[in-house]
Amino acid sequence: MKIFKHSMKIFALAICTLLFSCDEKYPDLGDGLFAEIVTNKGTMVAKLYYDKTPVTVANFVALAEGNHPMVDSIYKGKKYYNGLIFHRVMNDFMIQGGDPLGTGTGNPGYRFGDEFDDTLKHDKPGILSMANGGPGTNGSQFFITEKPTPWLDNIHTVFGELVLGLDIQDSISNVKVAERNKPIEDIVIQEMNIIRQGFEARNFDAIKTWETELPKLAERAKEKANSAQLEADEAQRKREEKNLAAAKELLPTLNDYKSKAKTLPSGLMTYLVKKGTGEKPKQGAKVKVWYEGYFTDGRLLDSNIKEVAEKFGHYNEMRDQQKGYTPMPTQVSPNARNIAGFNEGLANMNVGDKMYLYIPSHLAWGENGRPPVEPNTDLVFFIEMVEITK
Repeated sequence: MKIFKHSMKIFALAICTLLFSCDEKYPDLGDGLFAEIVTNKGTMVAKLYYDKTPVTVANFVALAEGNHPMVDSIYKGKKYYNGLIFHRVMNDFMIQGGDPLGTGTGNPGYRFGDEFDDTLKHDKPGILSMANGGPGTNGSQFFITEKPTPWLDNIHTVFGELVLGLDIQDSISNVKVAERNKPIEDIVIQEMNIIRQGFEARNFDAIKTWETELPKLAERAKEKANSAQLEADEAQRKREEKNLAAAKELLPTLNDYKSKAKTLPSGLMTYLVKKGTGEKPKQGAKVKVWYEGYFTDGRLLDSNIKEVAEKFGHYNEMRDQQKGYTPMPTQVSPNARNIAGFNEGLANMNVGDKMYLYIPSHLAWGENGRPPVEPNTDLVFFIEMVEITK
């Protein structure tokens, strides 16, 4: 009898599993929590990362299913996303929707914090992420990427990715747009359907998750911020150590050049480190230069030379990605947007020259200073003129 009962349980479980499988809308996608985004351009399906970003997914699901406990009264009991538009579309970047006003300024009546997971990145097309107006301002707006956008990592919460319909996303991103990248013809979210496949997804309770996990989100964010601050402080300490060590090595050279420099009537001191073979640009000419700026004790202030920045602990990856370690375009003019001593030194150079400049404070940032340059601070610069440009 016991064997019979046990066999019946297994049989019942098998039947139950079979029934669920037969009932699944997208069986090829396997188990998971999915959002079916039906638009007038076609259907996209996103897999939601409810295990890694439970609060954000709970918010999205509850809005889609019309039972979010915190929505403004005008949205109560309504499937929030149905009928909304993709109000911002940028080819080769992303498509954005979920705003009840269709302007980019709307929200569901509340805001909540960011929920970052180190394994979730804006690293490919089809990433589903929260739009926001700054830290802790998530609501209902979301976007879907068309290409990797790593600069958005840890700024916008990734909570899913398209598993079907990348071609639909692409077709939406290619539509003609008007002002503020709004499609000329509305791209409408006709339906937003939440699909649960598999035992775990069927048991995901968006309301319960929202109510239990939301309070923990602020605590986790605080802990993460404290940890990040400690890491930042340690990184800054290491950068300063590196800067000081490199400064100690450079200082004898700076002192040597200063002893050989000639003083101009303005007070600027110059020494030609390397003589070039190029022509001297006329006043008003546009040129490109390499530069290194130092405090008089040898600590680096700034440089557009990658190797120098690395040596002194000033290397910035984002600057590198934005091609910030390349010759700087400027103009040979007293009115160019540089400090006065820099402009005066540049006016005395030929293409190919590398010049040492000792810039007294009145030719730098003077009595006011400019952080991190204190008031009345003398500076040292090396400038190398690369070329004259048109």
